[in-house]
Amino acid sequence: MTRLRDGSSGPGQLDPTLPRVAIVGRPNVGKSTLLNRVVGRRIAIVEEHPGVTRDRFEVETDWRGRRFVLVDTGGMTDDREELQRAVTGQALRAIREAELVIFLLDAATGLTAEDDVVADLLRRNGPDKVLVVANKVDSAGQEPDAWSVSGVGLGIPVQVSALHGRGVGDLLDVVVERLGERAPELAGPIDPEDEILPGKTTGSTPSGMPAVAIVGRPNVGKSTLFNRLVGDERVVVHDVPGTTRDAIDTILETDDGPLRLIDTAGLRRRSRIGEGSEYYSLVRSLSAIDKADVSLLVIDATEGVSHQEQRLAERVDAAGSPIVLVLNKWDLTETDKRVQVTAELDDRLGFLAYAPVLKISAKTGLGVHRLLPAIGLAIEAYHRRIPTGRLNDAIRIIQSEHSIRGARVLYAVQGAVDPPTITLFATRRLPPTYLRYIEHSLRERFKLGPTPLKLRVRLRAK
Repeated sequence: MTRLRDGSSGPGQLDPTLPRVAIVGRPNVGKSTLLNRVVGRRIAIVEEHPGVTRDRFEVETDWRGRRFVLVDTGGMTDDREELQRAVTGQALRAIREAELVIFLLDAATGLTAEDDVVADLLRRNGPDKVLVVANKVDSAGQEPDAWSVSGVGLGIPVQVSALHGRGVGDLLDVVVERLGERAPELAGPIDPEDEILPGKTTGSTPSGMPAVAIVGRPNVGKSTLFNRLVGDERVVVHDVPGTTRDAIDTILETDDGPLRLIDTAGLRRRSRIGEGSEYYSLVRSLSAIDKADVSLLVIDATEGVSHQEQRLAERVDAAGSPIVLVLNKWDLTETDKRVQVTAELDDRLGFLAYAPVLKISAKTGLGVHRLLPAIGLAIEAYHRRIPTGRLNDAIRIIQSEHSIRGARVLYAVQGAVDPPTITLFATRRLPPTYLRYIEHSLRERFKLGPTPLKLRVRLRAK
């Protein structure tokens, strides 16, 4: 039985000792559909045109008590265009790192010149670990079509229909047989309530470690920053807007413990978002924002703060998680433009006055070393719980320094964290300006700068 074993927004914390099984092939043969079928959820974006998957996408799963990591890759071609070369390079890297490679072919179409290109690459990079799979064999009547792809010369094909689930269990039987002892057994007995058939949905268990989402408009340098922090060319980076389609994440080990770093697709205005892969990218990115402990809002300093960044910042702020403003490409920004961008931050993002602003270059590494300390401070403040006694002492001092006529806060309690949420029991409604004064004062006294602070007012008799 297959179980998703990661966070719900992406590949989560993967066990580095597990064997990797890479799914490769030319564009549009059903690689992402097969991954979704195996793990039982739509976690990889699927659309009926080539080129949707560009980055490696990894997820831990198991079959018949044997654990392994399944890797979805972009379509491989011999196209020399720069972006496609990067996609093919990511797929080749997945092949070299994998213990087993599923070479997926389209039985309905038969062999093509692009299939021959992929086959040549596989012959040069470990033909002994290739498992040929004929996809889109949707019925017994189509089984003869599957034999046409055996001409690729890398073995007898296993026949499946990733879309309908036909033969996927048989394929996984072959996978765990080929992996053998390299695929370790699950620890402890399998809970029958946790088992699912391929294609059946299931819940997931959060990893428990802080999640950091990198968000922003397309082409502002999110993937470049992600790669800089991870120290690895984990994500395809190219100066064409929209290169990242999925929310890709990985584990970053820091001196203060591990972080789950999430690279999201660039968020555009809804009027420019279609109903296909861009829509699902939007949904995945917004979900990552909602579940993140910290969001890094990346802004292209050479272009300034747009209305779109303002709307996105409002969306992140509404999610209630801390936010760090990252002005990328600072090294390429002229002096006059730097002054303009700083003014735009105050004007359009004034409601995030508490958020730290870091000026960096993801490409060269300028200022990137300050990101992790800022993230650490934001996470610490996000989880901060203020003792009731200290909180009420602060409220008394705040009111003695500045009070308003006819209204008084009797006492306060912190009812929640993530973010800190404080309920003020007052004799009457407090004006927004006075609430902002209390918020600012509490933020300074308890060093809550990097996180949102929610204040709620409840009326009590004097």
